[in-house]
Amino acid sequence: MNDQALKADAGKPKLSLVPTRILYDIAAVRAFGVAKYDGADSWRRVELQRYIDAAWRHWLAFCRDRESVDEESGLPHLWHLECNLAFLTEMMYGGGGRN
Repeated sequence: MNDQALKADAGKPKLSLVPTRILYDIAAVRAFGVAKYDGADSWRRVELQRYIDAAWRHWLAFCRDRESVDEESGLPHLWHLECNLAFLTEMMYGGGGRN
């Protein structure tokens, strides 16, 4: 019996290759956002351009000072950038279509 007969996973993404730290960063930003905006899925109702603008703001803040934190959340700008990029990726390629 060949390996694929036991578990047919050829061609599937090998998610163990993805660095996991980013997941914790995004989870922290999401926890803040869920509390602030009252809902786990409220981010899906925001226009794509607003996430592009937010990503730029957090990116520029990070570029000015790599240790900088968002004034409102107290979380690093880098984490907010990661979260915004995750939203953009999901909105554009996650099956929900463009917003």
